[in-house]
Amino acid sequence: MLQPWTKQKPRTLTEVEKATYEWQTWLPGFGVPGQELLKGATVLISRLGGLGSPVAFELAAAGVGKLILAHAGDLKPSDLNRQILMDHDGLGKSRVEAAKRKLLALNPRMEIEAVAANLSQENATELVGAADLVVDCAPLFQERFAMHDAAFRMGKPVVECAMFALEANLTVVVPGQTPCLRCRIPEIPTHWKREFPVFGAVSGTVGCLAAMEAIKLLSGLGNPLLGRLLSLDLMDMSTTTLDLLPRADCALCRTIPS
Repeated sequence: MLQPWTKQKPRTLTEVEKATYEWQTWLPGFGVPGQELLKGATVLISRLGGLGSPVAFELAAAGVGKLILAHAGDLKPSDLNRQILMDHDGLGKSRVEAAKRKLLALNPRMEIEAVAANLSQENATELVGAADLVVDCAPLFQERFAMHDAAFRMGKPVVECAMFALEANLTVVVPGQTPCLRCRIPEIPTHWKREFPVFGAVSGTVGCLAAMEAIKLLSGLGNPLLGRLLSLDLMDMSTTTLDLLPRADCALCRTIPS
């Protein structure tokens, strides 16, 4: 079993938990020690939309001990084609509270902190500081930069996932070991808009992959996408993996010891 990338302490499983997670503990290199690491972990998920919903669902199903869910606003009809933690009865109600109820119905043993706010410069340090690992599912670069900068300052791993139409990207960022988000995207793109074409099956695909990367980081399983960008085009089911390079003039990376 590889060394986990996070600093959480493992927690002993109950008999119910041993039975619930039995099949995944059969996985070589994971086992009961890996499951105990998941139980001891806290993950922050930035946004619970088409990406964040499947991430949260799969991490809850896998037995992560605590999720911090950050998402402002109430549910709209246009959310229902992809946000799998939501349902029609939740229209006009808090999205993050609906997600909390659905996740606790799946896994009542876990702890969930529901934050009815998006990541920002004002709250990023507090929210990121409370987690072992962050999964970035936010659509706006202001949120992504605030979360990412805080994670880099505190040495927290980040699973970065994004999608547009039938394309999706996924990578893992570890401060001091990989390029940061600003190496790849130095400034907020002027052409980017909040609303864009999306199928739930696309965001669900990359969301599940992001959850698996988080599980690998938390448990020390396998080889995460450190410094590598996985790109998927679901129009023709093609995939590419690119090695990411640090930017020599990146102000954020220069503040992190190598």
